[in-house]
Amino acid sequence: MTENTTDEDRADVAGMWVTADGHIRQELRADGRYDEARGSRRSAYTGSYTVTGRHIDYVDDSGFTATGDIRDGVLHHEHLVLYREEQQA
Repeated sequence: MTENTTDEDRADVAGMWVTADGHIRQELRADGRYDEARGSRRSAYTGSYTVTGRHIDYVDDSGFTATGDIRDGVLHHEHLVLYREEQQA
């Protein structure tokens, strides 16, 4: 964990984030790992992430990096817009 990331930060963003069409599903886990599915391709991208305020830095297991920001409850991840998936009660 970086000095800028706290468990509270991760807990705030942890969960499933999904594009409006459901094609891309990105699970941000509380342990600082993510798993992104694209269509029927599970675990298309996996890696780690850190949170600073509302900004997310991603490092894919293959080495590439990406960023995202949460604005008004919506995750803007590079060119994607993802919405928090509501958990079933």
